[in-house]
Amino acid sequence: MKRKIMIVCVIAFLVFPTLLFAAGKVESPASAEKTFNIVFTTASVTEEAHSKVLVEFVKPRLEELTGGRVTLEVHDSSSLFSQDDELPATIRGNATMCYTDGTWLATYMPSTSMFSAGYIFKDLDHMNKVLNGPIGEELFESVAQKVGVRPLASYYIGSRTINLKNPKPAMTPADLKGVKLRMPNSEAWLMLGKALGANPTPVAFSELYTALATGTVDGQDNPLTATEEGKFYEVTKSIALTNHQIGTVWPAINEAFWQSLGPELQPLVKQAFVEGIEYNNNIVKGKEASLVAFFRSQGLTVANPDVSAFKKQVNDYYLQQKDFIKDWDMDLFDRIKKMAE
Repeated sequence: MKRKIMIVCVIAFLVFPTLLFAAGKVESPASAEKTFNIVFTTASVTEEAHSKVLVEFVKPRLEELTGGRVTLEVHDSSSLFSQDDELPATIRGNATMCYTDGTWLATYMPSTSMFSAGYIFKDLDHMNKVLNGPIGEELFESVAQKVGVRPLASYYIGSRTINLKNPKPAMTPADLKGVKLRMPNSEAWLMLGKALGANPTPVAFSELYTALATGTVDGQDNPLTATEEGKFYEVTKSIALTNHQIGTVWPAINEAFWQSLGPELQPLVKQAFVEGIEYNNNIVKGKEASLVAFFRSQGLTVANPDVSAFKKQVNDYYLQQKDFIKDWDMDLFDRIKKMAE
């Protein structure tokens, strides 16, 4: 009897292991398709276009393209990390994605400060040709290798203007002498403030309303959309349409996380963010078209300053800062400028 039992066991082992393994393969959690959750941290408030695009377009499109294998979790209004901390957190992997640009990346890769320079882009079309074209592809790949985050696209956030507590708008750079102008806290941002002729003062975006209300700063530079969404018009009196920077933000993903997505999911994730460019930009362009009238209705003076004077001031200032521009690719700089012609 014992011998018969042993024979039956041996036969079972020889005949059924493949079937048992096949069944295990279907049911084993380890063999199921791996899923990924992107944690996106941003200082932008809920009403801003580059917050809306994440929730209203990128999230559903991303989950559609990947069949739910990649999901997006958005933390806006500095609810997860402050504006100063979001890029370092993304580099470390404490967050998966954040918005960045040449000014913030310059701390880690000084050559990117070139893309923060005032008046480097003529207009939105010029910016798109550069950053959402071959130059941007090369730049973003270099950032991924050197910094550890990979920008996937460039979103327009509006042309930056100068918004002051003083009822007299800044019509020339001389009007900014001694003005405590709020700038984000990075060397490249502060350099832009100096180039404009002001006394740049670092303040986080989430603290800016209070800083303006209490007089900690005399003004701020932001696109019209951010001025409206942050309600800074409630505590300021004038806006000069200097358009000194075509404002952009680059949705950037932690490079180690990107590599973990593999060649199947990477192009789908990028596709969702690239398709978001038009959605985001249309929101911004639509709002910009109506905001001048809105600010005037709120009692602010909105003026067209001497832009040529600002351009000369800014360009001359940058070219004098030899230590700051020593890492710039001046051939590329000239090439970008010619693309605007």
